[in-house]
Amino acid sequence: METVCRMRAMASLCRQSAAYHPDRGWKLLAEAEYWEHMASAAVLEHLKEGTAGSLAQPQQTASSNDVQRIAVA
Repeated sequence: METVCRMRAMASLCRQSAAYHPDRGWKLLAEAEYWEHMASAAVLEHLKEGTAGSLAQPQQTASSNDVQRIAVA
């Protein structure tokens, strides 16, 4: 998820630069849109990997004894 944060930071930087450089604003805003799109795609890919992993390996469920031990601790 660090990659997503970096991509969104790049998008933010592009938007800020567009505010300071109106002559190149359209290009910088388009680049910001690109970085946001890449971040969204990375999040979607991360979610797909997480879903595929949970379907491939069944998760162990807690027994009532485990729950009681957690509650006592």
